[in-house]
Amino acid sequence: MLLLDEIVSQGESKIVCRKTFRADEPFLQGHFPDFPLVPGVILCECCLQAGAALLADRANLASGSVPIATRMDGVKFKRMVRPGDTVEIEAELKEQLSNAYFMTGKMTVSGKLAVRLEFACSIAPPDPAATGGAP
Repeated sequence: MLLLDEIVSQGESKIVCRKTFRADEPFLQGHFPDFPLVPGVILCECCLQAGAALLADRANLASGSVPIATRMDGVKFKRMVRPGDTVEIEAELKEQLSNAYFMTGKMTVSGKLAVRLEFACSIAPPDPAATGGAP
């Protein structure tokens, strides 16, 4: 489930992406019936995907390798995100220790903070079964 519509800008340690939430998104169905609201876990996933996009470019990943989320800390939800909202998503690499990447994520709606979090990722090697190799 890709949750990034576009990459707005990208540097060595920071990426800015954009996503517009549509009323027909499957995760909005029933959340909540008379007051549709983008679930917090989806907002976090947007930041994680932006971080993965940054790492994919930065780390020159081997074919089939993928960035995997390993931790989220200090998640703060400051503003509701509703259908029709366009969010700007920032992920910034703060530190790299071996195969661990420590990042911060931020999402804004109309320039106002909606979500902030810290997270970590590592790079998973290609799955041998998916590439035709032995397990």
